[in-house]
Amino acid sequence: MTITADGGSPAVGTPRSKRGGGFDPTSLRRQSPRHGERVVMGVLIAAALLSVLVTVGIVLSLLLPAISFFREVSFGEFLFGTRWSPRFSGQESYGVLPLITGTAWTTLIALVIAIPFGLGAAIYLSEYAPSRVRKVLKPVLEVLAGIPSVVYGFFALTFVAPVILNDLLGLDVGTFSVLSAGLVLGIMIIPTVASLSEDAMSAVPDALRHGSMALGANKMRTTLRVVFPAAVSGIAASIVLALSRAVGETMIVALAAGTQARMVGGPTEVGQTMTGFIAQTATGESTPGTLSYNTLFAVGLLLFVITFVINMISIRLVRKFREAY
Repeated sequence: MTITADGGSPAVGTPRSKRGGGFDPTSLRRQSPRHGERVVMGVLIAAALLSVLVTVGIVLSLLLPAISFFREVSFGEFLFGTRWSPRFSGQESYGVLPLITGTAWTTLIALVIAIPFGLGAAIYLSEYAPSRVRKVLKPVLEVLAGIPSVVYGFFALTFVAPVILNDLLGLDVGTFSVLSAGLVLGIMIIPTVASLSEDAMSAVPDALRHGSMALGANKMRTTLRVVFPAAVSGIAASIVLALSRAVGETMIVALAAGTQARMVGGPTEVGQTMTGFIAQTATGESTPGTLSYNTLFAVGLLLFVITFVINMISIRLVRKFREAY
């Protein structure tokens, strides 16, 4: 039995806070409801539900008209047809492969530009640039991400195609081509690759760098053999995110790639992408509810599925190669 300071014993069942004026944290009870906390929790739940509802709404808005489209056009004709002319009266054809090839060419060219330049910028900013230079270059690099895509489109149309490709390089390229669209699209997504990759490389602990250099490795070997593999999950995520943005970009390809939907066999050819077709048709005179109008939603649904698959691949790559420190 516990003896009090005056030699007596406390009454059985009496809380300590009442016996000697002490504070017993285990005896705390909520004295009044926390209405503010409930309001904040409700707002957070509503925000989470809103994102889910918006996603569901997007899927339904694409799915319902697409179902009407596929009642008249088979999946095989849509996915594997090589002629796309949904608005030619009497000669309608609904093969989406020409739009897919145009999208593939512009995306491939963009990645060829963005990956090496973006990773090079990330390596320099993370491993070599002095702090003063980094504070200047990184914001300047990220300014590119804030330029409206329509400005990039006019840049490709008025400068890249006539001046760089025709005059400087001597290529036989017209005003519109998937090459000029892909080059400018690659410039636009460089900040995505560079910024996210630089963040991933900067998050690698310095202990790994110091250990590598203690074993005799130089700066370049440490960067390529230690830092780069340790940050590979973030780098892979940046590339896949840039890929998703390139696939979904509209204004650059709508202005610079052209409006002729045909099978694209080379980078100097004119082609139309899926987003370019959507932009062109959505501002046209198609009557809602008609088959030609529903092609918008069929192509949009295909684009949604492609970007969804790309994002799922990104998530799996991040989980597979994630490093824990």
